[in-house]
Amino acid sequence: MTLGTATKHDYGEPSYWDRRYRQYQGPFDWYQKYQSLAPLFDLYLRRPHRLLLVGCGNSALGESMVDDGYQDVVNIDISSVVIEAMQNKHMDKPGLKYIKMDVRDMDPFQSCSFDAVIDKGTLDSIMCGHNALLNATKMLQEVGRVLKDKGVYILITYGDPSYRLRLLRDIELWTISMHVLERIEKRSGQKTWELITPLPLNEDGSSVAAVLGSNPEVHYIYVCIKDESRRSHQSTETNDIGNEL
Repeated sequence: MTLGTATKHDYGEPSYWDRRYRQYQGPFDWYQKYQSLAPLFDLYLRRPHRLLLVGCGNSALGESMVDDGYQDVVNIDISSVVIEAMQNKHMDKPGLKYIKMDVRDMDPFQSCSFDAVIDKGTLDSIMCGHNALLNATKMLQEVGRVLKDKGVYILITYGDPSYRLRLLRDIELWTISMHVLERIEKRSGQKTWELITPLPLNEDGSSVAAVLGSNPEVHYIYVCIKDESRRSHQSTETNDIGNEL
């Protein structure tokens, strides 16, 4: 599918996505479809969980999850064009909701109200926009806020650990594990990676590169489990330093 001509910064702009969804109205899934991701979701999600899909676009992911038994899937996107289209398309599915919302400001959602947040390319889009680091940090802080304690943020991305790990760890809110999924089908005899088996992940992520080698044809999947005790621990350390000063 041709997505049209766009500059790097266009991907961070709502106007680009409105134009795109007016032009391309059929379903499109970035990176991976549900069938490929389902074994990983089965590890971390349960069918009654309340799930948030950010930057949903016209992906079939939410629909496929509801068809597979997930009971409460909320989708948000910054494009009013695609949200209206998806609301009309799925009005007969009560477990599938579509809301226009900016992932950097999810104030309508209460804190600790979701069991999981799934991100298939949204952080990547923000990283292509203006003020990328600031906006990505706002997004991740909001994701952390709406997640329940022990809730999970599943990030599917092109970004290897050298580009994404520090950004995620700077939030100081979750424990992180790493999975990978092949981008292209491997020929017989080529090494493949088991989706449900996490890769070793050290502080700077170099352990992942050591296992995968250079330029691997994979999507990286960061599984970030919220741990409120990390925030409490960080707050205690900050207070201790302040008292010493």
